[in-house]
Amino acid sequence: MDVSFHRLVQSDLNKVLEHYREASEELHCTLDDDFYNLFITGVKKVSENPSYFHFDSSGLRRYNLSRFPFHFLYDDSNRKIRIWVLRHDKQKPSFGTKRFKR
Repeated sequence: MDVSFHRLVQSDLNKVLEHYREASEELHCTLDDDFYNLFITGVKKVSENPSYFHFDSSGLRRYNLSRFPFHFLYDDSNRKIRIWVLRHDKQKPSFGTKRFKR
């Protein structure tokens, strides 16, 4: 199934990766690579079975990244998946939902 991203998802991802890149340097590990790999794995899982994941209060489906307190919201209409936002679990529930217009 085709997957597309809202233009601001790249910015969301870059901010998270920068945060974990800085933490990785301090801890001498690869948190940024681990996060990116889990994000890509999540995108693949969603593309393979988009209706498997639960709905968020916004009406979009939600995929939770394991090991990290982040998730992304997406919809799957017209046999296409659109990822609208990547956000921290503790961000306001409304963060990024204005990107999605019904």
